[in-house]
Amino acid sequence: MKRIIRYAVIAAIAIVLVVGGAWYWYDSKYYPSTSDAYVGAHTVRIAPQISGRVVDVAVHDHQHVNKGQLLYRIDPTTYRLKVDQAKAQLSLAKQQVAQLQASVTAAKAQVEQARVQLANAASKAKRQQRLVSRGYTDAQTAQDAQAAEAAARAALGVSEARLAEARAQLGQTGDSNHQVQLAKAALGMADTDLNHAQVSASCDGRLSGFKLRPGDYVDQGQPNFVLVCDTHWWVDANFKETDLARIKPGETASVTVDTYGSHAFRGRVISINPASGTAFSLLPPENATGNWVKVTQRVPVRVEILNPSPKYPLRVGTSAEVSIDTLKAPAAVEAHQSTP
Repeated sequence: MKRIIRYAVIAAIAIVLVVGGAWYWYDSKYYPSTSDAYVGAHTVRIAPQISGRVVDVAVHDHQHVNKGQLLYRIDPTTYRLKVDQAKAQLSLAKQQVAQLQASVTAAKAQVEQARVQLANAASKAKRQQRLVSRGYTDAQTAQDAQAAEAAARAALGVSEARLAEARAQLGQTGDSNHQVQLAKAALGMADTDLNHAQVSASCDGRLSGFKLRPGDYVDQGQPNFVLVCDTHWWVDANFKETDLARIKPGETASVTVDTYGSHAFRGRVISINPASGTAFSLLPPENATGNWVKVTQRVPVRVEILNPSPKYPLRVGTSAEVSIDTLKAPAAVEAHQSTP
């Protein structure tokens, strides 16, 4: 009897081992998984586009903000004065254009006057020439009339040159004039800088590392804190290179985050890195040595989380486990979904 019991126990253990081994083989073959995975999201390093002293802070660290919500305000006094200065420069430019336009008009009138004087001088010269040929006047009078015609012609040339110079100085008229355009551009830049005195959130998300207080000085382009956007979450899972032949973009996945234990998020593979994790590291491994040992490489696979929930808020950099279902046909993946 004892022998039968012993054999039954051994048989049961053998069955459990066979079934367990078969299940492990099946699961590892069709459901590759890894615990070397970390949660990611779009992060924005908030930096002011102008320099200045902070005069108002509207949020606090770890606060959830909406896109376009005011974060803090920089003292606008200097930038408001620059706008006033640019407006004055624009008015001055328009006045200068009006003066140049008046100069062109005056130069045109001088050209017309010179043309009339030339026509009159030419008529007198012809009349004197006819009188000389008939003997009614002397040759000197005719020569004086010809000289007057030549002087009138030269005066016309000078007037036309002055008109060309006035037109060149004016350039385009109205708002198309280059001086007006430069003044408008300067005003636009001043307006833009004034608008940048208010720093707003660029996406819905949560603040991290926010320490600004009224009176702090911020420098243009220098990040002050981070905004973690919460509209798109993913996991960067580092799979063994031997698993990649079965993993394709569009396949479904199950994601569990260590923070919430057994709660599973639905996921989908959106991209596979074209290089291993060590390929572009600062100090890549040197394998051209005599004591080389083959090591299975890890390749990052990005898995989009399809059902993030406010009940289970995700956090960038936390650990996760990913299992991919390679039995189902992969779905189409839009190009923008793979954007990091």
